[in-house]
Amino acid sequence: MLKSKDLLGLRDISAEEICLILDTAEEMKNHLRKSEKSFDLLKGKTLVTLFYENSTRTRTSFELAGKYLGATEINIAAATSSVQKGETLIDTGKTIQALKTDFIAIRHPMGGAPALLAKTVNCSIINGGDGMNEHPTQALLDMLSIREHFGSLKGLKVAILGDIKHSRVAKSNLFGLTKMGAEVWIHAPKTLIPKGFDELGAHIASSREECVEGAHAVMGLRIQLERQSGGLFPSLSEYSRFYGINPSLMKYADKNAIIVHPGPVNRGVELTPSLIDGETSRIEDQVTSGLSVRMAVLKLLNEYREKNSL
Repeated sequence: MLKSKDLLGLRDISAEEICLILDTAEEMKNHLRKSEKSFDLLKGKTLVTLFYENSTRTRTSFELAGKYLGATEINIAAATSSVQKGETLIDTGKTIQALKTDFIAIRHPMGGAPALLAKTVNCSIINGGDGMNEHPTQALLDMLSIREHFGSLKGLKVAILGDIKHSRVAKSNLFGLTKMGAEVWIHAPKTLIPKGFDELGAHIASSREECVEGAHAVMGLRIQLERQSGGLFPSLSEYSRFYGINPSLMKYADKNAIIVHPGPVNRGVELTPSLIDGETSRIEDQVTSGLSVRMAVLKLLNEYREKNSL
């Protein structure tokens, strides 16, 4: 069983809890493959998705996860809520709690916002991405797709190339993968690698070839232009030329290597179209894994709530 009413990140979660989530998600994925999408595990429960930033995959999969498990699901977009009238996050949370909500999946531009909300309300808070901090369910779905292909995460080398500096996905993957026994190697322009990332357990490669050498999974990260206040590299075309992932680079990877990406993909920038749509790509599978992981998280958090009478 999970040890908290909330899922805020993978930095402070145990390997046993990660394994439990992945195992449960695998069960959910098997149900989805059989087109089994109607459960009553969360019957009578309410899930609110509270997103202060744009999202397609994460928000939609949370919504479907709640509905498939039998919960009542409500979406609140900050752009059309009382946030525009000056309502604080804490007051928004208290309002949602007063409506007898059980779960809140939140995405927020400020790091630490989900943790603040978790301290304020009795609802279970699920971090759908907070600033440049963490995105735990994305990392879990990445890990699920990788584990499904190789059977285990232990002993694997995972290469991550792209905008590491602004990526909450990279951080959560680093925390989760290393706890599960994998090695994480990263490469990007020096301006896109945050200081101290190696101290968190990452291997920083001097070249993209070194990063990908022998890798079992190669992950491209989107260049997040919306989070950059200044030019951190000359141009997208030059980034693609010197740091992008292409078929020639993939020759350095393990012969059974797969391509993963959190999406959305900038085609022709971090990944070439031939890799995105190729046989080694698991990008579409990751979307199904995302739904499975979010169903698993809701199920397990509900079990925690029931055991602790929340």
